Amino acid sequence: MVKMTFSEMPHDIKRSTAENDEAINVGAILNVIWRGKLIVLFSILVFAFSGIFYSFKVASPKYTSTAVVMLNNREEQVVDIGNVMSGLGSDITVINTELEVLKSRGLLSKVVDRLNLTQDPEFNSTLRTPSAIDTIKSQLKRFLGESPAPQDSREGIIRQATIDALFSSVRVRNVPQSLVFQISVETSDRNKSAEIADQLVDSYILNQIEAKFEATEQATAWLSGRVAELQASLEEAEGEVKDFRASTPLVSAEALRGLEIQVKETRGRIEGMKSAKSSMDEQLSKLQSASNYREVYEITNDLQLERLLPRIEDPTVLEAFKSRASQIEQRLKADIDRIDNQIEAVQRSLSELEGQAEKQSRDLITLEQLVREAEASRLLYEYFLSRLKETSAQQGIQQADSRVISSAVPPSVASSPQKTRIVALYSFFGLILGIGYVLVMEYRDDSFRSIEDLEKWTAYHAIGQIPKLKSKKRTVGIEYLKNHPASAVAEAVRNLRTSVMLFDGKSAPKVLMVCSSVPGEGKTTSALALSLSFASMGKRVLLIDGDIRRRALAEHFGKSKDADGIVSVLTGERSFDDVVFRDETTGADILLGDVSVSNAADVFSSTQFGDLIFSLRERYDVIIMDTAPVLVVPDARIIAQHVDSILFVVKWNQTQRSQVLNSLREFESAGKPVSGLILNQIDPRGMRRYGYGNLYGAYGAYGSTYYSN
Repeated sequence: MVKMTFSEMPHDIKRSTAENDEAINVGAILNVIWRGKLIVLFSILVFAFSGIFYSFKVASPKYTSTAVVMLNNREEQVVDIGNVMSGLGSDITVINTELEVLKSRGLLSKVVDRLNLTQDPEFNSTLRTPSAIDTIKSQLKRFLGESPAPQDSREGIIRQATIDALFSSVRVRNVPQSLVFQISVETSDRNKSAEIADQLVDSYILNQIEAKFEATEQATAWLSGRVAELQASLEEAEGEVKDFRASTPLVSAEALRGLEIQVKETRGRIEGMKSAKSSMDEQLSKLQSASNYREVYEITNDLQLERLLPRIEDPTVLEAFKSRASQIEQRLKADIDRIDNQIEAVQRSLSELEGQAEKQSRDLITLEQLVREAEASRLLYEYFLSRLKETSAQQGIQQADSRVISSAVPPSVASSPQKTRIVALYSFFGLILGIGYVLVMEYRDDSFRSIEDLEKWTAYHAIGQIPKLKSKKRTVGIEYLKNHPASAVAEAVRNLRTSVMLFDGKSAPKVLMVCSSVPGEGKTTSALALSLSFASMGKRVLLIDGDIRRRALAEHFGKSKDADGIVSVLTGERSFDDVVFRDETTGADILLGDVSVSNAADVFSSTQFGDLIFSLRERYDVIIMDTAPVLVVPDARIIAQHVDSILFVVKWNQTQRSQVLNSLREFESAGKPVSGLILNQIDPRGMRRYGYGNLYGAYGAYGSTYYSN
């Protein structure tokens, strides 16, 4: 046995997978879809009719009206005055922002209020006749104890629900690469759609004007208050300048410069007097420290001393010299005292001048600061006063940032439902669903449709493939095989017979066992057909009914199920020759099954059964045993111990893979593997439908020239 390596996938796909290294074959998938074309067509028709019914009977017509607005980024400037609110730009951020403004609940609420849409049943669901579902919902809420909303909050809830309904009916779109917006409204009334679209556009433009007017009004109020404050501040600053001028002497930069010049000159005089005094002090000091009369003369450089110096030895002259030198010294001392007094007086004057200069400097700085503050207040006041007048002038010339290009027009035809599109969409869904159903069913199918699949999954050789007999009765089917020896079914049985005879290439097996996994797979009919085929060759054929629980051969040959058979022979109650009979249709001897008090498995496990089969080998060329299903009872595995070959029948497109594999495993566990597989009851039309019709002989397209059915 081979180990399963493939997942549960459709047969055609598995076949292509094995051939193409597990690559899915698109052609195989298309074949699967083609085989299920009636299901797909049925699904398409069902959905198409559903779409037609919905479009023409269920769906209410809707009308869409569109108004067109453009952002006006080229704002007209009536006067050259700066706006309080600047115009909108044209970048993507501005466009996206305006799109959201057009869809905003605030704008939609204005439309709801102006058109009184809360009284329109299309937008206010509470005004409509409640449907069965709505009634059930309300009763369920009442049952769960949910109390109704208060009247005041109920009105708010209804208004918000109306806005939501309007929001779902409005679609705003920006035309690519432009500043144009398309506002579309879809309702059940064409005039209502146009009215709402126009009202929404008007509200949008009015909202822009109101925003600018409100901003201008707020700016005017603020500027008015600010101008009043600045005026009071200016008056206060000018009053301080005036009061300061009145409370102080004349203060000016020229007067301050004059004082500074006087201070500088006074300081120069003091320095000169100090220098003269220093010279006098030095001269006096030298005079007082002179050691002779000549030094006295050189220090004083006096003309009188110069005349007296040559006669200094004369006592009278000496006395006169000393007297003159003393006078000079006294005069120097007097000059020094006088200069000291002058320096002190000038220094007092300098202190007064410096005090005056310092005071005038402080006063001048204070005055200049007060003047600057007053001037700054004046400039600020004049600017705000000018801006106030400009802003006040703008209140009458505000412009919106958008303008209407095209007003909404009531549409002549309904925009929805789009019947053709709905039917096409429903049909497409039907196509997808039908194809999906076909593929899922194919995926879940676990049966065999070709000997290739059978051999691949079981690793056993398939020795025959028998087409389906048109008759459901075995008697009629066997008579058909006998009367139509050139038919496709007869040829298929002969091919099976040939394969059986050539099992090992030396001698054909004498004892054959025909079995299957479960009942209804055609093993009994296959055994009868093989008996007919071998008998037609002139061979001595014995057909034994090994399914003594059901005894189907007795019914087939018109015998009573209580007739004696193999059990009577094994127990010795009857001899073999007494119970065996010849069937003229098949030309074979028949040994029926009969009732046994013992279990069937015990009967076939007995030594008598083995001895019987051994003895019959001498009398017959071919012995064929029809046994019970393998997965139902163990009889077949016991009988298999006494046969030469086991033929395992698999019903085409029905027997499940797990059933076949489990049955084969049962025989292997018993030490008697199956000799060959037979794919039975093949439907020629089904084979062609599944794409195998041109590949296999008995039911291939070319077989019609060889067979006479």
